Amino acid sequence: MAEQTPETHVIDFRAAEQLLEARDPRGAVKLLDSVIAAHPENTAARLLRARAFFAAAQLRPAELEFQIVLEREPDNAFAHFALARTLQRAGRKSEAMRHFRLAAALDPRPDFVEAARFDAP
Repeated sequence: MAEQTPETHVIDFRAAEQLLEARDPRGAVKLLDSVIAAHPENTAARLLRARAFFAAAQLRPAELEFQIVLEREPDNAFAHFALARTLQRAGRKSEAMRHFRLAAALDPRPDFVEAARFDAP
């Protein structure tokens, strides 16, 4: 295996984005593992890996990654929304609703507000 450099990590990150878009989330996770091992503080890589885990239906790893992102960026509306979708998919609806509502409060995008169901009891 070739030596990993900051440049190769950027290339791997961009390739992982393309793999996720091409519906190969497991391939994206493999590329991101080395990026995160070298740069565990990289929130963008963790968020992308969380999305890949979600797309691969690996809900527990997705949840953990989204939580790490939110520990570092508690005002990240997308991470709250994605964590909510993950929890919803895992059947944890009340926990999901909390994060849907946080996402909508942080960013009143129509899809976030609709998911938050503020008009529901």
